[in-house]
Amino acid sequence: MKVVSFSDARNRLKSVLDQVASDRDYTIISRRDADDAVVMSLDQFNSLMETVHLLKSPANAAHLAKSIKQYQSGKTISRSLIDG
Repeated sequence: MKVVSFSDARNRLKSVLDQVASDRDYTIISRRDADDAVVMSLDQFNSLMETVHLLKSPANAAHLAKSIKQYQSGKTISRSLIDG
């Protein structure tokens, strides 16, 4: 994550956009007389929205938490995929 001033972001907009796209990270644009803003790649935004969607349902969030706990405690089985 980077933080840049509004003036710097305006002067180097292409560079800021290229950086968030290549790093798959986000940049905070700080503004003196207004709320700060965030710039991120579309891939990063879509990933974040997918996570929000998956965790929005309490039942789905509980199922994901249970699955993670099973994985962390070693209660998983590895299987090979069948080529077909």
